[in-house]
Amino acid sequence: MTEFDFCAIAHIQNDYKEKFGIPRQSGLVNEVTSRIVFTETYRNSDAVRGLSEFSHLWLVWVFSEGFASREADETTPTAGKRQWSPTVRPPRLGGNERLGVWATRSPNRPNPIGLSCVELVSVEPDTPEGPVITIRGADLLNGTPILDIKPYIAYADARPDADCSYASSAPDAERLTVAGAEHLPSDIDKEAVIAVLAGDPRPSYQDDPKRTYGIHFGSYDIRFRIADGVATILEVR
Repeated sequence: MTEFDFCAIAHIQNDYKEKFGIPRQSGLVNEVTSRIVFTETYRNSDAVRGLSEFSHLWLVWVFSEGFASREADETTPTAGKRQWSPTVRPPRLGGNERLGVWATRSPNRPNPIGLSCVELVSVEPDTPEGPVITIRGADLLNGTPILDIKPYIAYADARPDADCSYASSAPDAERLTVAGAEHLPSDIDKEAVIAVLAGDPRPSYQDDPKRTYGIHFGSYDIRFRIADGVATILEVR
């Protein structure tokens, strides 16, 4: 079997401190900004020359944290030491219907590679950390290794007439109302937190109105419940 060696060119920095709460796709929560900080080998300002002239970027990255699969069992194939399943349950289908893994964007894949389209906010070519890129709409965990960065090219990358099967429409209509924002501390990005909760971070198979959930956002643990289309913030620790 052919194998390839890759290295991280950069890591992302943001307030997503755990997998729970991260948007299921890029571009769904543009209120959250992230920084791309290059590793020492790639801290070269020449490499970002001309990048600021684009509005959006493609990020190729690695699911570096262990994504325990609900799909894996004793019949699951292996790729090296990584387990994966040939079928998964897409959240957009309620988490009950199985589809082939290649027909989904599930992280439980033979090669844990992610692809995200993000909005470019700024490029700072010369900082104490080297070149730093600020973006919006990322769906990456803080610290995620980035393998490559490419400019988004509308005429080549956009296909408005594409058939997207079960994901043919954006989930905007499913957004929740958020209550209890007065519990959020003054030093947290309130707009970003509200946007994350409005997107309903719960797994598709959980719908208990009495259950208390928690997301780690920045340095805080935000506790909330969801019932009747409303996400209510209960407390912030």
